Amino acid sequence: MPPVKPMLAKASPEVPRGPGFSYEPKWDGFRCIVFRDGDEIELGSRNDRPLTRYFPELVELLREALPERCVVDGEIVIVTDNGLDFDTLQQRLHPADSRVRKLAKETPASFVAFDLLALGDRDLTPEPFSERRRVLETIVDTKLARVHLTPVTDDPDVAVDWFTRFEGAGFDGVMVKPSDLAYMQDKRVMLKVKHERTADCVVAGFRWHKDGEGVGSLLLGLFDDEGNLHHVGVASSFTAAKRKSLVTELAPLRENALANHPWREWADAAAQAKSEGKMPGGVSRWTGTKDLSWEALRAELVAEVRYEHVQSGRFRHGGRLVRFRPDRQPDSCTYGQLEEVAPAELATIFEEAK
Repeated sequence: MPPVKPMLAKASPEVPRGPGFSYEPKWDGFRCIVFRDGDEIELGSRNDRPLTRYFPELVELLREALPERCVVDGEIVIVTDNGLDFDTLQQRLHPADSRVRKLAKETPASFVAFDLLALGDRDLTPEPFSERRRVLETIVDTKLARVHLTPVTDDPDVAVDWFTRFEGAGFDGVMVKPSDLAYMQDKRVMLKVKHERTADCVVAGFRWHKDGEGVGSLLLGLFDDEGNLHHVGVASSFTAAKRKSLVTELAPLRENALANHPWREWADAAAQAKSEGKMPGGVSRWTGTKDLSWEALRAELVAEVRYEHVQSGRFRHGGRLVRFRPDRQPDSCTYGQLEEVAPAELATIFEEAK
């Protein structure tokens, strides 16, 4: 019975090789555990936030695709001709029911199944992944549109091919599971291999940490061809010591920071309220009432930042600070340094992408 905490993964720098591993693509969507008991369907998220009301089209679809009593782990994605669209997927989390119904028709979601936790009265979580996968293949009706079974292989060369070939289509990387692995809730016992690159970014502001004493995140910018500085994301996850030292390091840049700041208008409260998360201080769909106010810095500091990939001109996930670059000029931090990956063909996996 829900809630169930999904099994988690820890990072690996490369695809591991050796006997006894199963490899799968890592999907760029919402992790979702599906509970079905007769006509009742519940979609549970990784953080226990119910997803059922946001994806009514999947509720109906999964009633047809799954057996009457089961618990299936998978991913909700939105598929387009150009790959998986996480930005559109985020927009599906809307508070208005009428908007939810409208988006369900305009941008219907797909479900990718990759693990089986229970079937009827049988608890499969203590059983090895190889057995859970074998049974999963027999119960999911993939003949229905927008319901899929994730590919799996025991060949590391195939996994490496997926890692490189499908990146442009919105894949996050590769998941690695020991074939004898039991399903362990909320434990980081799988491996994930993700794409990582670095870029030099302008540090144009920061947010205070929730403790109120240190820097929680750096606001990053890149210049476009017209010389406009765009907010592309943040660098965060600092140690307590680093949060405090950054306060001292950034202090000189706070003086008269808004005088000629390229994001000066974003400090206006009215602009922030209307920005829908596109400005550094804007309201975010994900954070709700969380304080996203920010402190401006003179746009003179350059930071080398590690990131995974770019979507819609922004870092898809939060970046990590590698080091500050006093040898670089801010105007050299342009979008041109970002590696562009051409979208790969998804039709081999998704019918809806054909």
